[in-house]
Amino acid sequence: MADLNAIPVRTSRLSRARKSDLWWSFSHSLSARLAFFVLLVLILSAFLAPLIAPQNPHDPAQLDMWKSELPPIWLDGSEWPYLLGTDTQGRDMLSVMLYGTRTSVMIGIASVAFSLIIGLSLGLVAGYFGGFVDNILMRIGDVVLSIPTILIAILVSAVVRQMLPPDLREIGASAVLVLAITISGWVQYARTVRAQTIVEKGKEYVMAARLLKVPARRIMGRHILPNTLTPVLVAATLSFGMAILTEATLSFLGIGMPPGQPSLGTLIRVGNQYLFSGMWWIVIFPVLQLSLLVISVNLLGDWLRDALNPKLR
Repeated sequence: MADLNAIPVRTSRLSRARKSDLWWSFSHSLSARLAFFVLLVLILSAFLAPLIAPQNPHDPAQLDMWKSELPPIWLDGSEWPYLLGTDTQGRDMLSVMLYGTRTSVMIGIASVAFSLIIGLSLGLVAGYFGGFVDNILMRIGDVVLSIPTILIAILVSAVVRQMLPPDLREIGASAVLVLAITISGWVQYARTVRAQTIVEKGKEYVMAARLLKVPARRIMGRHILPNTLTPVLVAATLSFGMAILTEATLSFLGIGMPPGQPSLGTLIRVGNQYLFSGMWWIVIFPVLQLSLLVISVNLLGDWLRDALNPKLR
């Protein structure tokens, strides 16, 4: 009997999910569906790059300098299978863009994840305990916010890179970028969670838990935190696009990913040198890829913000 009753429960849960306000909003928003489809294609193609890319641009054995500077396939002088042409090193542009997108996306995901962990933890502590702890944490956050994000990232990236041994600078370039973006990105999560925590800790269920001598860590983690995740989820979605742009900016300035491990920002920096020499495809295609990636993320973030806003329902 237990097995027979399990099927209706699963069906009802699926039907409830499909009848939710969030699903209705998504299914009736053309921009959200289009952005989700574009983002899904970009991310899947990036992580499946070893399987679908014509070549591995990180493998020198697969590069052919005689095939360098080939135009896209629809122009004269092109050659199969280089659909988007090749760069000055003989690397297939489609392959190097897929691998570069994977690098940019991984750095964006890692930096947002670490910023979330730090911001959620400090925001809960500041809002729940208040007083001296709150003042110290928020003043540190104010100092970070008073400095432009890109300047903090440049400073942290440059300092940490100089502290590393020369043979580890290229290997640890992605970790340095994640650290730089995380240091400048945790504050918005901490301030958002702190404000929500101050509201939630005065409610009856938190006061009842305190009377029952429930440990503060359990109250913050199991009771307050779930009620603060809605605005944090929206902020994380929008910050993902900003993290990718920050990484691209640092790489474009030459203090991000090295040419041997290119991201989209590195490809744009290298291709920009050949923009006026006729090889426009070396910079235009990475720019379009980066633009599609960031625009789709921002459109999803805007839709999520409106869909989770109870005043707009």
